[in-house]
Order: sequence, then C-alpha cells, then structure tokens
Amino acid sequence: MQAILLAAGMGKRLGELTKDRTKCMVEVNGEKLIDRTIKILSSLDITRLIIVIGFEGQRLKEYVEDKYNDVIDVDFIENPIYYKTNNIYSLALAKDEMCKDDTILLESDLIYNQDMVQLLLSSPYKNAALVAKYEPWMDGTMVQIDSNNNIVNFIPKSAFEYCAIETYYKTVNIYKFSKDFSANSFMPFLEAYCKAMGNNEYYEQVLSVLAHLHNNNLKALPITTEKWYEIDDVQDLDIASCIFSEDVEKLSMYHKRYGGFWRFPNMIDFCYLVNPYFPTKRMIDEMSSNYEVLLRNYPSGMSVNQLLAAKMFDLNHDFIIVGNGAAELIKSLMNNIEGKVGMVFPTFEEYSNRKNTDDIVAFYPNNWSFSYNANDLIDYYGDKEISTLLIINPDNPSGNFIPKNQLLELCQWTKDRNIRLVIDESFVDFSEDFENNSLLHNNILLQHENLVVVKSISKSHGVPGLRLGVIASSDTNFIKIIKQDVAIWNINSFGEFYMQIFGKYSSDYIKACHSYIEERNLFENELKKIPYLKVLPSQANFFMLKVLPPHNSSDLAKELLNKYNILIKDCNNKTGVDKSDYIRLAIRNRHDNDLLINALKNIK
Repeated sequence: MQAILLAAGMGKRLGELTKDRTKCMVEVNGEKLIDRTIKILSSLDITRLIIVIGFEGQRLKEYVEDKYNDVIDVDFIENPIYYKTNNIYSLALAKDEMCKDDTILLESDLIYNQDMVQLLLSSPYKNAALVAKYEPWMDGTMVQIDSNNNIVNFIPKSAFEYCAIETYYKTVNIYKFSKDFSANSFMPFLEAYCKAMGNNEYYEQVLSVLAHLHNNNLKALPITTEKWYEIDDVQDLDIASCIFSEDVEKLSMYHKRYGGFWRFPNMIDFCYLVNPYFPTKRMIDEMSSNYEVLLRNYPSGMSVNQLLAAKMFDLNHDFIIVGNGAAELIKSLMNNIEGKVGMVFPTFEEYSNRKNTDDIVAFYPNNWSFSYNANDLIDYYGDKEISTLLIINPDNPSGNFIPKNQLLELCQWTKDRNIRLVIDESFVDFSEDFENNSLLHNNILLQHENLVVVKSISKSHGVPGLRLGVIASSDTNFIKIIKQDVAIWNINSFGEFYMQIFGKYSSDYIKACHSYIEERNLFENELKKIPYLKVLPSQANFFMLKVLPPHNSSDLAKELLNKYNILIKDCNNKTGVDKSDYIRLAIRNRHDNDLLINALKNIK
C-alpha cells in the first residue's frame, strides 16, 4: 500500500502563514501538518509516499528528505503550473504511480488522527472515501449514500441545497483506491475529463461521473468519533488547534473562546447556562420564516426596543433599557456607580471585573455551600460604608436563593440608608414558584427608587445567540444615563423580532420553566449518587458541586473533556473559592444530563 499526498497549492487564504511555504508546512500546536502526516503513514502499513509539490515545493522537498530519509520511501512529483491548475491536474501528474499499487489519497491541508487512516486500511471495501455527517462548519464537496454505503451522488458547492442537508455527508478528502480501480476506471476517466474540461477542475468531479455509472464500487466509509479538520484559513487553524490540543491545554483553550461551541458539534457544553426547553419549535419556525426580512432590514432604534421590552415585562417603558446581552448593561451600570460596592463572593465576575478591587467591599459566606440570606448581608454591611449593594439571585455559581419577602426587606433597608440595591435576577425564572419571585414590577420599582434590576433574557429564554438583556429602575434619571451609554442600534433585528412575538409564546415559556425545574430535581437526585461529589442546593439552572478526594476539580474537568468531550466549569479560579475543588454544571435536557451522569459514574 502506498500513499499520495497532494501538496501543490498556494494556500492563499492562510495569509502570512503561507506567504513563503505550502500549507502542509503550517504548524498546529507546534507540529507541522507534514510531520503529523508522515508520522501517521510510517506507523501503518504504508511502504511508499508520493508527494505532488508546487508552490514552495523545493523547500518542502528538502525538509522531508532531510528529516525522513530513513523513515519512509518518499518520491516527489512537481506541478510546475500549480498557480493556474487545481487538484485534478496534480493527481493527473501522478496517474502512473496511482496504477502501480493500492493507494491512500490525501489532501495536505488536513489534520487527523491515526485511527482515520487505520479505518480505511482495515475496511473490506477496496475503494472507499471517508465521509462525515454534515455539520454547519463544513464546506466543499458533499456526497449522498444509499443504505449499502454506495456513493450515489457527489454534490459540488454550486449544487448544495440546505433543504437536503439531512442526506449529506462531507468528503474528508482521504480515499483508498485499488490498483485495478485506478488503472481501469479512475485514471482513464480523469485523463479524459482533463482533456475535455481543462486542468482547473477537481478530481471529485471525475468521481461524481463514476458514481452516476452505478458500477464503480466506490463506497462511503462514515466516520463516527474520529477527529479531523480541514484547514483553509486562519479560523480553521484556530479551531483545529483546540480540537487537537494536548489534554493538559485543551480545557483552557476552550474556555478562552467564551462560546461559539457550535463549531465543535461533538462537544457537550455543561459550562454555559441556557434553557433547553425554550423557545419552542413553533417559535423557532416563526423566527426562521422571517429570516430574510430581518436580515435585510435595519432594526428599530432604542426607543422602540424600550417599548417592546416594557411590553414583554409589563413595565413602564421609561423604567427599562434593552441591552446587547446583560453584559453591555452591566458594563454601563458599573461604570456609572460611584463609591464602594458591596458584593458577595464567589459571584458572576462580570460585575467585579468592572470595578477596582479597592472599591469592592466583599462578603464571603462562611460555609461550604456558600449560602447566605438577607439578614446575613444586613448584619455584615450594617457598619460598612457602601454606596451600592449588589446581589445575584439566584447567585452564580453557588445557586443560593434569597426569597422575595427577604429581598423586599433588603430593598427597604438599603433605601433607608441611601444605598442603591442592584439585583441581578437572570436565573430567577428557574426558582420554585418563579411566577411570583421577580422584582420586575412597576409597583415594586416605584416604591424603591434605589432598586435596579438586571435580567439576562439570553440565559432564561434559551436564546444566547440573540444577546438580549434588560435593566430596570424607577430612577429614570439613572436609566437615562445608561441609555446614553449604549448605541442607538445596539439590538439587531432578530432580537427585536423575538421581543415582538414573545407574547404569543409566554404560556409556553412558563411551561418550559416548569419542565426545567422538574429536570433539575431529577438531575440533582442522580448527582447525589456520585460518591465523590457533594451537591450544593440550587434554585438556578446549574449546580455547584464540591469535588471530594481523591478527585479534584481540575483533573475532573480535564478528564470529562478529554475522554467524553464534555465541557464543565472548574471554579477553582473564582474569587472566594480559593482552590477548594468546586465545579459548576449547567442543567441541560434529559439526554445530555444522562450522558454526563454516566460519564461521572465511569470515572474511577
């Protein structure tokens, strides 16, 4: 068995990285793609490697010959007109070599593990293409296959139809061809195609012709959990660096992304906090049906979005501002608060990161569950000089919850002392009796002008991609200051439309929150069965857990990601936790929660 590697391209989309070298000389986490490829091939039953070179080909040739002369038999074929041809011509140059032996054909811009090639080698199919079920990040040639894994259709980019994506598989661009197939079918057709259509084409077009003849015996070999990525540009390189990072680095590399995990469809995110039961399919369908209209039109300005938010929460429109996520409003809020701020730790650090440490008067609950109530805060801050008291309720990451009657007492206590009280109730809709727990009511805000309520719509409504949040207060002068801080078009059309139609689905939202509470109770019972975890009480859409010896939070987070592709939050770096081995788990749907429970049970 031999291998042919097509490496003649210029890789222009990688910019400066391929200014003076071909794509397979680019490094992923410190290792060149060509090094990884040769190491994999030489460790398997591959006796010979033919590399078709072009752009900066001499540099690649010298590198390979110097480093791998004693490792594998390598030959080179030069494509002198690489700058005006495509991969069909590079492969045509190697046609004689293709007919000499069974061949593994690879593209040079791929990164993959050894098990990918091993899958082909061990397959009973003489002629096969590795394919992967279509995912949103994929681009390029797709195929459709029948129940016997025969490739029945090749779909080029120009023929791609999103209505058919359920039937699509992406070609991984790793193939196995028998010597007979190459000599009697593939190469003769490829040569004829080049003569008829020219050299600026792709060899997949030839395979497409063969597939339509129904006698080519070209099979699809779908991959499952095997890792691979195609690197065409710098963003591809960034994603590949995460996927193929060393186990020790992978966790931090994912967390540094702060989301965008749809690019990693096989990963299950138990770190970021959303509602899996809302919006309903019908609401999503309504959003989808208006996609083009929303995409092609400007959103309304702030004044219109104020009205929509006021309608959504049944508030006076002068009391409320909509933000591009709560984060935008938190930034403005903290920038416009003067004096000392009382904060409970550990907490959601978007607030504390916006203030100097000297301006924060911290309260640390003195117990393992980080629990506290209104009286604890009144006792602690009774003799402290603070201008603002911040409470996240339920708190993040602890899940601690202060009942509404206590919050109202705290409202009065702070009002009497001329202290502004900021309540972030982003998770309140997940609390028991949530319909009666919110402070977003006109009469409450009017009675307590010192009260400011922040709420993230993204988290509780399950729409983090829309980036929606609100801030409300009857202190209209303060609201005007916040309004002047944000852009007139800070909300896009999709967010605006979501607020506009929400009223039709408000009863569905209530049902979804009840379903979530039920799932949380079931999840809690299962988590309590894990002997090395101690579960903190929570009224939010997550649990904070103490990790008991001999385990620790850091190793547990790494093992879940590396072995099970599950991302969780290690809380050791949070202020107030002090490396005490706590983790935070989001609560997802039943299927995902069961996967996590099984993974936790399998960890010895």
